Amino acid sequence: MSHVIPIRAMLYEPTYKGQWDAFVRGAKNGVFLFYRDYLEYHADRFSDFSILFFQDERLVALLPANRANDVVVSHGGLTFGGVVTDSKMTVERMLDVFSALVDLLRARDVKKLVYKAIPHIYHVLPAEEDLYALFMQDARLFRRDVSSTVVGGPKLPLSRSRRRVLKHAQGLGLQVRPSRDFLGFMAIAEASLQARHGVRPVHTGTEMQLLADRFPENIKLFTANRNEEILGGVIMYESQMVAHGQYRNATVEGMKLGALDLIMDVLLNDVYKDKHFHDFGSSTLDDGRKLDEDLIQNKESYGGRAIVYDSYELSLYM
Repeated sequence: MSHVIPIRAMLYEPTYKGQWDAFVRGAKNGVFLFYRDYLEYHADRFSDFSILFFQDERLVALLPANRANDVVVSHGGLTFGGVVTDSKMTVERMLDVFSALVDLLRARDVKKLVYKAIPHIYHVLPAEEDLYALFMQDARLFRRDVSSTVVGGPKLPLSRSRRRVLKHAQGLGLQVRPSRDFLGFMAIAEASLQARHGVRPVHTGTEMQLLADRFPENIKLFTANRNEEILGGVIMYESQMVAHGQYRNATVEGMKLGALDLIMDVLLNDVYKDKHFHDFGSSTLDDGRKLDEDLIQNKESYGGRAIVYDSYELSLYM
């Protein structure tokens, strides 16, 4: 009878930074958001509770997470952040990972785990072993946000109204180009979000500049300009499988001139034409139960279709 080596779970410590980042780099569902330099840029707002899982001395999985009172979230500062694994992960091993996870959380007096699963479009290889483990632990799906995603290669046609606006914008001589002026663009994004929705961006201009400096190959800004004036822009978060638009905003003048349509045309059909997926982001509120119809129709007019971002709740009361 073969001896199965148990999984050992332990809390992250800074001495494991190199090993953590190397594992993310080779993971089948890892993205740059899980590198320690990204996770820790807002360490003042989130109490880190990240976990490493070892089998014997081999690192087999990671969980980016933070703790708020008696609740652990994977991860409160990210859109998603489930168990990160490599190609050697099996369903049976993942069940053992979750058993070790539950034991560690209970030993630390954690009452609930909020688990924000990594959407499948970010997987280099199939990586939904965690969803089965959540089911086996009787976790409850409590939130489902819907995003709009365009697949690489041949795309659905733009809507008639979108084609009309794009044609108008192309005739105005606006220039779409990469930019490093994150501070200037985030000022435009803040004014736009305040005027349209009464909210502020998740990131400040300073934070966005910091992250872009740390991850220049992953975080990129594209703007539509009239001479040197920025009329609109999109910040792209680029991972191996997905180009994700983090912010898509314009000035009042830029909206009238179709600046965003021009940028999206360049991104979809030139810059990221070979990317597997172009994700526009969520169009839902109130834990996914309120659909912003105008917002999702706008994204669907570019040919985007639905991808869901799921969150689970696992009660740890004995």
